[in-house]
Amino acid sequence: MKKELHKAYIALGLVSFFWGTTYIASRIGAQHMPGLFVSGIRQFASGVLLVSFFLLKGHHIPGKEILKKISIQSIFMLCIANGLLTWSVEYISGGLAAIIAALVPLFIALFTLWLSKCAKITRWMVIGLIAGFAGVLTIFYDYLAQLQDKSFLFGVVLALLSTLSWSFGTVYTSKQKPPIDILFNVGLQMLIAGILVLTICGITGKYVSLGSIGQSSWLALSYLVVFGSLVAYSAYVFVIGKLPPTQVSIYAYINPVVAVVLGWLLLSEKMNGNMIVGTVITLAGVYLVNHEFKKVKQ
Repeated sequence: MKKELHKAYIALGLVSFFWGTTYIASRIGAQHMPGLFVSGIRQFASGVLLVSFFLLKGHHIPGKEILKKISIQSIFMLCIANGLLTWSVEYISGGLAAIIAALVPLFIALFTLWLSKCAKITRWMVIGLIAGFAGVLTIFYDYLAQLQDKSFLFGVVLALLSTLSWSFGTVYTSKQKPPIDILFNVGLQMLIAGILVLTICGITGKYVSLGSIGQSSWLALSYLVVFGSLVAYSAYVFVIGKLPPTQVSIYAYINPVVAVVLGWLLLSEKMNGNMIVGTVITLAGVYLVNHEFKKVKQ
């Protein structure tokens, strides 16, 4: 048991760091091709690699009921959440997308309360909620003029919808544990998501010829496949099967810090006093909600 927990904490560390870096890789990729297409290629390539590996080892595609559960996980976590978030960085910075995604623990707590039919919401939870959103408003003070830009506003909405979908999917996934190898489950999720997202890209025309993209786009895609999906997402699915969702969500406190700093260093993205203060207030509010939620659940 202790060995499994040790592995879970190591996996959580991988998620916390590498997912922060993927906001920057997604931003680079989405500057040269549609963000939804970036997400679809990433999931499809990762899924093909993992599923092929397990099929060669003698595993079999699971039955209809198990596939149904895996598909639901895939739709919420990868098609909607990852797809919309990668699409959003066509219009907003990777650091800003990561800060919006930092609201994940807050929404996870709310969805868990709702799904467990636990109506006990404490005063400190309410204060934490207000603080979390106040922090986001502080960050957006610098973006007030840009909010009049429909493209920028569209990117923000995409990131918010992605955060809601990811939060709900995390709670759902923690309660659904298909009786197959965890990594095989991950590969099937990615493959299903890749097929669905690329089909949508084909229908809507949101795609480009891979032969026409430059070296930076290939490097971004390769990084997303290896470190964003094969390493980090596999680690994430492993962790949510071993630790409570609210504990797993600690990664969301670290991701925005990594993304903002790297975005500032590598892509000259905005980082000033308002953004730093707003990020601290947001994370403090999210922590407060998470802390109170754990006390209520005990």
